[in-house]
Amino acid sequence: MSSIEPKRIGWDALLMALLTGVSAWAAMALSRGPGELSAVWIGNGILVGWLLSRPTERWPWYLGAAAATELAVRLGVGDQAVSAAVVAAANLIEALILAGVVRRFVPDVGDPKRWISLGGIATASTLLACAVSGFMAAGAMRVLHAAPFWPGFLTWFSAHVVGLVIFATTTLVAQREGRRMFTAPGRGLSFLLTMALLAAIALAVFLSSYPLLFLAYPPLLLGAIRHRFAGVAVGVVLLTLIGSVATALGHGPLWLADVDTPGRIALLQLYIAGGCLITIPVALAMAERKRLVTGLRDSERRYRMLADYSHDVVVRMRADGQRVYVSPSARDILGWEPAQMLGSRESLVHPEDLERQQRLLAEVIASGEPRTAVYRIRHKNGHYVWIEAVTRAIPAEDGNGMEAIYAGRDITRRVETERALEASRQELERLARFDALTGLANRRQFEERMNLAVLGLNRGASLSLLYLDIDRFKQINDNLGHATGDEVLRSFAQRLLGCVRSGDLAARLGGDEFVVLIEDAAVPSAAEAVARKLIERMRRPIAIGERELSVTTSIGVAYADRPVETAKLLAAADAALYCAKRERNTYCLQAVAADAAPRAAARG
Repeated sequence: MSSIEPKRIGWDALLMALLTGVSAWAAMALSRGPGELSAVWIGNGILVGWLLSRPTERWPWYLGAAAATELAVRLGVGDQAVSAAVVAAANLIEALILAGVVRRFVPDVGDPKRWISLGGIATASTLLACAVSGFMAAGAMRVLHAAPFWPGFLTWFSAHVVGLVIFATTTLVAQREGRRMFTAPGRGLSFLLTMALLAAIALAVFLSSYPLLFLAYPPLLLGAIRHRFAGVAVGVVLLTLIGSVATALGHGPLWLADVDTPGRIALLQLYIAGGCLITIPVALAMAERKRLVTGLRDSERRYRMLADYSHDVVVRMRADGQRVYVSPSARDILGWEPAQMLGSRESLVHPEDLERQQRLLAEVIASGEPRTAVYRIRHKNGHYVWIEAVTRAIPAEDGNGMEAIYAGRDITRRVETERALEASRQELERLARFDALTGLANRRQFEERMNLAVLGLNRGASLSLLYLDIDRFKQINDNLGHATGDEVLRSFAQRLLGCVRSGDLAARLGGDEFVVLIEDAAVPSAAEAVARKLIERMRRPIAIGERELSVTTSIGVAYADRPVETAKLLAAADAALYCAKRERNTYCLQAVAADAAPRAAARG
């Protein structure tokens, strides 16, 4: 601890000691007779408020200063040293119990969230602390002055309870708000006028000989409603001071009661306690309301800030589709000004997506569960923007039913990228299964289809396989070049496609080797029909630039109508092609597992 801090704490403790000392002197001076107690004990309330506004490690400074000051005051007004010490110790213990319990359970008394629980904890600990100190003080008075125990205890207890409730609250409010207690926006003149009204009515009530005590409660309640704890603290203090002084000087309605001085003090305490009971709950309720309203306002402000500055489009709409809020980002994403979209029920959703979006909105409002959907929304310029939106149900502003709020982001680029990737995937898949030169199926697709077709033979299907190649294709490549050879291959593939059915598979295995797979057809007649048709079409020359080439083909046909192995079927087709190549421009048939040698067919 620096040398400056103890000095500052010392001055702070001195100020507290001065306030508690003056209040103790005033309370004892206003007592009606020797040995009597004050109607309201102020000092302990100031001390407790001071302690709860300071760190716990500094408490010994303030407790010591308060005890020394009270002891000096009591000795100064003629109390015996022993009784003065006992009563000062009782006050010290009372303040320490109350402040210690509150600090233990509510470390930050300035936190508005804890004020409701603070009220209950402070009330219980106040009653406990005053009971303990009351037993000590009344017992001392009984022993030292032969004073009745229970009357003394009840007078002490009520005076200290009222004093703690009023002045601990007042001190805490004053410590927390400082000058803002009187100068806060909207308080200033209004606060002074309210307190002046209360003081004027209280003076009129306590200087009157008529029973009009109730007239002071309405302005006190007004102060609680308009100024919350500041109004309660200052208002009850004014009422207490005016009531105590006037009653002590023999004025006011309390003198109309046919009771002795202790009874009159008890009536004054009950009157002040009634003011506390009326106003403190109101102040607590108003403070809690302010906290909730402030929290709601802050939450709405944060929501507005997030919505207004979010890159996503945030839209709040009623169940019928009417928009009640549109974030400014709609201008950047959709081209519409938010004001142009507000209040409208016109849907900007693409017609193909509209029914699905409306169904989703109804589901969200009915179930309360959020949904995510992707759909298109019309831009002001006419084109459509792909939006990914999360839709949630929220209570309607008027409290009737539910509304929906959705946050949507522009995913047009993502959708375009995904579509491009899908197109690339399909193209890669096509390239992996089709021959790039001729567009026919490639060897991979043929082998997959061939394996499935052979399995179909087990179910009673039939199968034909045509092996084809172009006669003297090597000479065409060598003499006329590969470009001409490629044109010949493409033309041959197109003529081959024109000879097969839509369900047949025509494939290029490589070079000038082609194959046709025919399933579920009469064998071998269907295969022979394809072979004859292709041979006939190849009679027409192939035009390549200004040159016309005569190109022929040899075809081997294998067929099976019972289960066989793939290798055996392939070998049969290859043998049939070998047979056809002997004569060229013809085809040969080979039944799988037939004993007879392949036979050549007429050229048609």
